[in-house]
Amino acid sequence: MEFQRNFMFFVLLMLFCIPDGVTAGDIVHDDDLTPKKPGCANDFVLVKVQTWVDGVEDAEFVGVGARFGKAIVSKEKNANQTRLTLSDPRNGCSPPKKKYAGDVIMVSRGNCKFTEKTNFAEAAGASALLIVNSQKELYKMVCEPDETDLDINIPAVMLPQDAGSTLEKMLSNGSSVSVQLYSPKRPVVDIAEVFLWLMAVGTILCASYWSAWSAREGAIEHDKLLKDASDELPNIKGSGGSRVVDINTTSAVLFVVVSSCFLILIYKLMSFWFIELLVVLFCIGGVEGLQTCLVALLSRWFRQAGESFIKVPVLGAISYLTLAVAPFCIAFATVWAFYREVSFAWIGQDVLGIALIITVLQIVRIPNLKVGTVLLSCAFMYDIFWVFVSKKLFQESVMIVVARGDRSGEDGIPMLLKIPRMFDPWGGYSIIGFGDILLPGLVVAFSLRYDWLANKSLQAGYFVWAMFAYGLGLLVTYVALNLMDGHGQPALLYVVPFTLGTFLALGKKRGDLKILWTRGEPERVCPHVRLESDQEYF
Repeated sequence: MEFQRNFMFFVLLMLFCIPDGVTAGDIVHDDDLTPKKPGCANDFVLVKVQTWVDGVEDAEFVGVGARFGKAIVSKEKNANQTRLTLSDPRNGCSPPKKKYAGDVIMVSRGNCKFTEKTNFAEAAGASALLIVNSQKELYKMVCEPDETDLDINIPAVMLPQDAGSTLEKMLSNGSSVSVQLYSPKRPVVDIAEVFLWLMAVGTILCASYWSAWSAREGAIEHDKLLKDASDELPNIKGSGGSRVVDINTTSAVLFVVVSSCFLILIYKLMSFWFIELLVVLFCIGGVEGLQTCLVALLSRWFRQAGESFIKVPVLGAISYLTLAVAPFCIAFATVWAFYREVSFAWIGQDVLGIALIITVLQIVRIPNLKVGTVLLSCAFMYDIFWVFVSKKLFQESVMIVVARGDRSGEDGIPMLLKIPRMFDPWGGYSIIGFGDILLPGLVVAFSLRYDWLANKSLQAGYFVWAMFAYGLGLLVTYVALNLMDGHGQPALLYVVPFTLGTFLALGKKRGDLKILWTRGEPERVCPHVRLESDQEYF
């Protein structure tokens, strides 16, 4: 059991430092210094670039439209299929040596302004301009501060470096390449975000009830033991170890510091083999979590197998039910690891992730609201620093780079719950980091444990309010993600003020804040002391 507690505490550390609910946006460049003006007032939109090679449909690329130029059509049926041609000169910074008669021409970035490249292309008869970035990211093309009253009548689209290389290779083979440019509108809300919200809230709900039930059962058992004869009390004290890890304020602060170091380690060592290592760690944690949840559920029907133990080297005493469930859990995680690239692999990842989060919330607890406040406050600053402030130190957002799995050759890291966007023409996944569920979940689970130990009803307790605040904070997070196009948003930036602020304000109003802040549970009369008092009276 000691091994399990230490392992779960390590897993908690590993999970927290992984990105918390950020959008892995590829669009860079803030254009606050170049506001909209006449001729340069387009909204930034993602653009689909569908290709055909010798009349056969081929790869599709994604670019971003410029602030200037003609707006790109939103419907595929209204987009023309047009021949693609390389510009001569390649950088497009001087008048082309020939006319292009309606072709889409492709130029490289650099050596002159974006608007100059587009003007030269339009003058040569091009119908659109593709500008290939010198890096893998997309870049928002804006007008220079001194440019006014621009009159550009063809669209300009920025493509990432790898897309440009692929297109250039197609053209260099002597093939006839044509492209179609259009920008389908993204739905305001995708059903995937609704399901992801329900998954996050449901996970905390289940974990909170399990944690509170265990705490109440422990309190009942403790009171029952104290009512026994006084000569049995020494045996009670040494009857077994606690299965719970309580976090204190010092460990809460160190937790965030060590997590930051681990995040930098992932950022610096990000590669294919490092992602594979994270997959292995995730599978180990997922097996442990799934096994714990299944054993707790099945022990209701197979009580004898759950209460019969066998001693296993290193692991200690293991129940027969655990031994029976373990092969299934290992097989489930192994199959997911081998087939995690297939379209439906997100189901297995979510099952393992939810089971792991529920198990961690069952084993790791905060003893009072003081520790919860310190932990969530540190997490709040952690998220803001590594999503926003780290851009100034590392020239890119460390959290977003790790979330995308850049330089790894893999499609992101496994420590996320995700659901494919079902009605989004751009595809992709709606994601949420484990830390966005796990850390607020510690405070929410604490609120229900307190309510049950204090015999508070749902209306008079704190749990309903804490759950409502968490759900509302997560909802605001998704609203922000949809509004902040292309900019990663840390979920704890919104979740922490809602959850923690509601709990603190309600505790202050009801006069329970002192007990919540220090003891973390209501005072209970010791049955054994009451028994001794009665004996002395008689």
